[in-house]
Amino acid sequence: MDMSQGGDRAGSLPTGLRVTPSKRYAEMHSRSLEQPERFWAEQARKLDWYKTWDRVLDWDPPYARWFVGGLLNACYQCVDRHIATWRKSKVAIYWEAETGETRVLSYSTLYREVNRVASVLQRLGVGKGDRVALYLPMVPELPVFMLACARIGAVHTVIFSGFAARAIADRVNETQAKVIVTADGGYRRGKIVPLKEITDEAAALCPSVETVIVVKRTGEPVSMTRGRDQWLSDLLKEAALTVTPEPVESTHPLYILYTSGTTGKPKGVVHGTGGYLVFNHSAYEWVFDINERSVYWCTADVGWVTGHSSIVYAPLSHGAAMVIYEGAPDYPTVDRWWDIVEKYGVSIFYTSPTAVRMFMRYGEEWPLKHDLSSLELLGSVGEAINPEAWLWYYKYVGGERCPIVDTWWQTETGGIMISPTPGIEPIPLKPGSATFPLPGVDAAVVDVDGKELPSGQTGLLIIRKPWPGLLLDIYGDPQRYRDSYWSRFADAYYTGDFAMRDEEGYFWLLGRADEVLKVAGHRIGTAELEDAAVSHPAVAEAAVAGKPDPVKGEVIVLFVTLREGVTPSASLRKEIGEHLRQVIGPVAQPEAVYFAKSLPKTRSGKIMRRIIKAVALGQSPGDLSTLENEASIEEVKKAYDSLVKLSEEGDEKS
Repeated sequence: MDMSQGGDRAGSLPTGLRVTPSKRYAEMHSRSLEQPERFWAEQARKLDWYKTWDRVLDWDPPYARWFVGGLLNACYQCVDRHIATWRKSKVAIYWEAETGETRVLSYSTLYREVNRVASVLQRLGVGKGDRVALYLPMVPELPVFMLACARIGAVHTVIFSGFAARAIADRVNETQAKVIVTADGGYRRGKIVPLKEITDEAAALCPSVETVIVVKRTGEPVSMTRGRDQWLSDLLKEAALTVTPEPVESTHPLYILYTSGTTGKPKGVVHGTGGYLVFNHSAYEWVFDINERSVYWCTADVGWVTGHSSIVYAPLSHGAAMVIYEGAPDYPTVDRWWDIVEKYGVSIFYTSPTAVRMFMRYGEEWPLKHDLSSLELLGSVGEAINPEAWLWYYKYVGGERCPIVDTWWQTETGGIMISPTPGIEPIPLKPGSATFPLPGVDAAVVDVDGKELPSGQTGLLIIRKPWPGLLLDIYGDPQRYRDSYWSRFADAYYTGDFAMRDEEGYFWLLGRADEVLKVAGHRIGTAELEDAAVSHPAVAEAAVAGKPDPVKGEVIVLFVTLREGVTPSASLRKEIGEHLRQVIGPVAQPEAVYFAKSLPKTRSGKIMRRIIKAVALGQSPGDLSTLENEASIEEVKKAYDSLVKLSEEGDEKS
């Protein structure tokens, strides 16, 4: 098979990465499932504990409690334990602002700032178990406040800085947070986002809020409510230089993070301290081979779980240097990310397939302008990466020498569940496959009755044994926890995702089980259709929606953005439709193909398919609080309207 030409989803590894796998992974994974408590106890001993646990696991389905009786502190794991070593003088955080400003924090500087902020919180009456809401841009103060909360045993809930006032108020009211931390503003594509103004609107709806702490970021004048609002800079003047870390139970909540589901009330996912830290410390060693020499950059926003685990708790627990970037990936120039990789000598780069496809559209000349030789490993997160994007990423960003770890996990899992594990051993990679479950993860593909399916058959992904990163609960709603994850299959965690295992046991993630179209009696996943569309050489990105049809039940409507230099035409529209027909089959023939300059995405890079569907159905797009660029909706509407107009005029070519 010629990998330069893409090809089927189960392709083999490019020649430069072909290796002979050993038995180390298989033996480790087998041992972890046969003797899980012994295995995880070994991993837990890599962390520092004030008191070791009485029991490794209390498993009372559907609740798992790990390292019961153990005492530790998450901030100590990420900061204090490095201060007594040579790492006290090494870089912890490289911060790059959209405006070009930079800050560098060593571990000793991070230690000082976290202690001072922890003192500020204590002086405001925040203690163990209290909730603190963080509504901040991507600035160093965000991880500092997270760590400061963990230091005193408070529970942080990070609220994505793209959310509107109502979404903030809902989260603050449910958690009864007594403090909100925000900034005078943040920068996004050259514009100032009025975070303080939005916070004021939200706080007016939140009776539990006693204090609003404001970080100076933009210098813009803002309204300050007397008796409630405090500048962080003023509070720090009275702060103590050291605060003793609070030993907390392993099962003590570390944070509450609300999922951003497209429908229904968001779920407040609660993660504990001990199990979460052990699982992520282990996972990032196995997946990224991360260590104190690594310069690690995860491009996610800290407002999502990827940011919690991949920007704060995992890399800092390993003593790595991490990069935090405030702005958009292609602003003010298309090569902003590649400039940052070159500038800081990034060795591990972790981003989303959507971002990769966006850069594919701009063309390979942008990464090729930069020296990316510092890169040793690439990662993918957020959704399954299609083979074409994988190959482009491998060739033009990784220089055909960096393995790609295609990771699958969820907010609820706390950490990576299925991924290549070069930190254990290199294995042959298949573009588009997340490969195998991590040690301790008992994943299976089953039918609707819970029967495990043979290779080559698509089914539902479940996890059959508890793992330390498993969420503790849904905040304030234990019944929803049971109903969402444990009611469908007996004593097994239901992921809600489709998956398939090939003949060699590799896992292929095929999208959400609720993102399925039913066309003339045939069920087709949106991910499969979009992957097929993007495999066409003219297509950069694709989004699929279903439209009700009296005959077929649903018909497929496809929105695409084209690669640079490709001109939309009726013949290309027909060609793309025929391409889907050839790749998947006649049932995949779209009813219509729409060309748009951009597709609506969240700031974390995921295409908002419900907006695509709303446009196709002529409905209101609903909540747009997480949307990156509202102009993209108009682009999609324009594409839709133009094709409808052509159709009405009787243009048979359309």
